[in-house]
This record gives sequence, C-alpha cells and structure tokens, in this order.
Amino acid sequence: MDHKQRHKRVRLLVSKLNKKHKRQAKKIDILCNDLIAAQRSFIKSLDAISFTANFYESIIGMTDLSNLLYTACKLIKDEIPNANVGFFLRQTDSFKLHMFESDQPVAFEGPRLENCFTPELVDDNCRSNKICTLDCLFAMGLQGNLTMLNKISAATVPLGQFGQSSGFVLVYRSSENKLTSKELNNMAAVTPGLSQAIQSCQVISKSAS
Repeated sequence: MDHKQRHKRVRLLVSKLNKKHKRQAKKIDILCNDLIAAQRSFIKSLDAISFTANFYESIIGMTDLSNLLYTACKLIKDEIPNANVGFFLRQTDSFKLHMFESDQPVAFEGPRLENCFTPELVDDNCRSNKICTLDCLFAMGLQGNLTMLNKISAATVPLGQFGQSSGFVLVYRSSENKLTSKELNNMAAVTPGLSQAIQSCQVISKSAS
C-alpha cells in the first residue's frame, strides 16, 4: 500500500470517527435536555404539591366563612404576589362578592374590574366551570373601560370540579406582571377543596340561624 492510499484510508477512518462522535454528542445533548426538562417538571410538581398541602392544612376545620375566605385570600396572595383577589359566590337569584385587595392595588379610572361582573356574566362563568382569562370574559359579555382593562392581567378560577361551579375566584394584577399558567394551575389545584369548605361553612351558618 503506497503513501497516498494509506493517507486516504486514514482520512476515511478519521471522517467516520468524527461522524460517530457527532452522533454521540447529539444523543448526549438530547438526553441532557430531557433530564433538565424532567427535573424542571418535577420541581414544578413539588411546588404545586407543597402549595396544595399548605393550603388545605391552613383551612381545615374552619367553620366561619369570612375567616375561611380571608385565610384563602392570604394563601393565594402568597402564591400570586401583588394580586387582587375576590370570591364570587352564587346565591339563589344573584351572587355575593367577597373582595380582598392587594397591598399594591391597580390604579383604576372608572369601575373596578370586580364591579363589571353582572349576574348574567357570573352565571355564564359558573356554567363554563373553567379558568377564564380576560379574552374569555369579553366573549361572555364583560364590559368596562378598555383603557383600564388593558392595564391588568386577570383570570377567574372556578370553585368546583364537576358540572356547574358554585362560584369562582377572581384574581388580577398589573399587566406588567402577567399571571402565569403555573400560578393559575396551582390555584385550580386547591379550589375544589376550597369549594367544599365554603359549602360546609354555608351549611353551618344556615343551621345556626
């Protein structure tokens, strides 16, 4: 074998080896990305479990509706900083609003967001029984100062799990700090239990009157 053939053979071997290394490096990158994604997902799951466990531990045994909603509001604000939180509870012909403002309230011109909810909008929201953003609320008939509404990030989270909800939680804050899907999903994880606690308080209140 002459020098040129040996040189050509070496180049082919080096080329094959480089291609093999590139394939291995690509597989390692994919594996590392999958591991990182799995770790992030696991951490998110732990955060959600921790929030849910702390939430239920804090409200267990409560029999006074006002204290229950105040405690729930405080826990939600710890999870969603600088948020305004309101609880819309359905009644026979209308609804009752329990409102808790943020320490850094949004500046409003005209009616506040919670005051833009009509009985019809509350009913439609309860029937939907899903997380609704502002776009969804507009589709249901929400009306208000568009300039003001453009300054906020808002959503409603149903108080229920199956069928028609008994109410919902309204949460909103400045659009400069938009609500995240993680925050809303964590809220959605605790609202079924919160709904049961609210119903228990209402039953106890009626039986005591």
